[in-house]
Amino acid sequence: MATQGYFVDLESFKKLNPNPVRTTIESAFYGNNVVQVKDTATAYRLAKNSPGTIEMTAMPVYRAADLGLPEDANVLLFNDGAVFGRCAAARRIVGEAGVSTTALATILREAIHNGRFRKFYSARAVIGLDEDFMVGANIMIPEGFENNLYSWMMNFQYMNAEYEERYKKSRHLPNDGDIFVYSDPYWTHPDFPLGLAFFSPEQNCAAILGMRYFGEFKKGTLTLAWGVAARNGYASCHGGLKRYELKDGSGKKFVLAAFGLSGSGKSTITHAKHGGKYNVTVLHDDAVVINVKEKYAIALEPAYFDKMQDYPIGCPDNKYLLTLQNCGATRTADGKVMVVSEDIRNGNGRAVKSRFWTPNRIDRIDEPLNAICWLMKDPTLPPVVKLAGPSLASVMGATLATKRTTAERLAPGVDPDALVIESYANPFRTYPLEMDYARFRQLFEDGVQCYILNTGFFTEKKVPKEMTLTILESIVEEKAQWKRLGGIEGMEYMPIEGFEPDFGDAAYRAQFANRMNDRLKFVKSRDTAKGGIDKLPQDAHEAIEKVINSLK
Repeated sequence: MATQGYFVDLESFKKLNPNPVRTTIESAFYGNNVVQVKDTATAYRLAKNSPGTIEMTAMPVYRAADLGLPEDANVLLFNDGAVFGRCAAARRIVGEAGVSTTALATILREAIHNGRFRKFYSARAVIGLDEDFMVGANIMIPEGFENNLYSWMMNFQYMNAEYEERYKKSRHLPNDGDIFVYSDPYWTHPDFPLGLAFFSPEQNCAAILGMRYFGEFKKGTLTLAWGVAARNGYASCHGGLKRYELKDGSGKKFVLAAFGLSGSGKSTITHAKHGGKYNVTVLHDDAVVINVKEKYAIALEPAYFDKMQDYPIGCPDNKYLLTLQNCGATRTADGKVMVVSEDIRNGNGRAVKSRFWTPNRIDRIDEPLNAICWLMKDPTLPPVVKLAGPSLASVMGATLATKRTTAERLAPGVDPDALVIESYANPFRTYPLEMDYARFRQLFEDGVQCYILNTGFFTEKKVPKEMTLTILESIVEEKAQWKRLGGIEGMEYMPIEGFEPDFGDAAYRAQFANRMNDRLKFVKSRDTAKGGIDKLPQDAHEAIEKVINSLK
């Protein structure tokens, strides 16, 4: 078995339970009010019959039987109310400054006690689709939210007979227990008006209380799995990864990873077919791990949790939908029901899509990673910047500059249009930032190339996605021409007409320097923020300072 899912001996048990959180959560799973859902067909029927579910009778599930569903299964839509995005402000993480494990464990015990009169459902899945990295995961969701249970089982790999056998043969992770996620969307508390997402990451458990948006359950589970990966020698990636194979007879392959927040273009880049110029193989567009030593990559989930804003009624891609969240519905002439997408009802309409959406999909890529792209929305950066030096390449990922999206539920007073830094495009990290910094720096030390792709605006000009894809083609084919960026050592750009940086322009030069100073301030602030848990090493500071000094 990969992670420890049951009592083995007292020594290992005590290591898994140094605080009361894990045993409090795990114990709830064995209550007589909990019904275990063992297959997707049962989960589908429960979700279909849950109050408020809308069955898309005009949208049958493609290859339903291959997914363990009834042959006549249709896409199911379930809508939330005012909330349609995840909320980072609701997170409380054991080990961070200001987080009282004792106080929150008391709140957790009371929440579980008060939920005992309701029926709950539990389900089990595996996170990681190759025997070299598999983590057992369990979730518990109350009656009335069966759609979240069903979406969770379809998004991750539910434990069918095949995966039970594969999981038994998978690499043992002796220091990690199975993931346990307890949830109760009905919960309320005056001290937590946004809800509470309480994580004890090294114990691989979480409680998601007072929150019903499906993204909380998906990303909450991935949060813990990424932590397991980081502790076991992997780079945890909130990004897409693909393999290009040139058709020029050379047999050359190029493996690329793209990191960015929702809406930054990572799904577009990952799934782009480039007009058939290459044989493209997709690992995943959102959740992967990379073995830093051996450089192979593994997908964590079979399905895709995708925005619906770019998929209008009648779009061929909608053939592969499994579940929908926060979208509209309408009828066809023959009375059947279909989805209204494109964010007409609200922002961040979502869907779980099956793996069949990408016929060129695999779950592991053994060819070593060639390049990493940080996807940013920083108006001072040209469409592409090539970075040299492992410290500079890694710290630019640690200071990835972007903008918020409708996938996020922001706390009152937070400006949704402000330029923000989200390290490695991963707002779900529950372990020290230095672990990511060191993992990526090691990849760059070992020869992985690094690029920044600006998928937003350069000054006042929008960078079109077609330009980004053309840039990637020139990188893959090794045809790109580079020029030194503003005389800065370690930074080069690709000259593109109309998108040339002018460091002779005092205003532009000052703005560029200001953004770099923002990055340096962020790096320095990690020394004390959250009690210094995310402090970065000195070479990270020095790499940014060197860029700033080049501009003086």
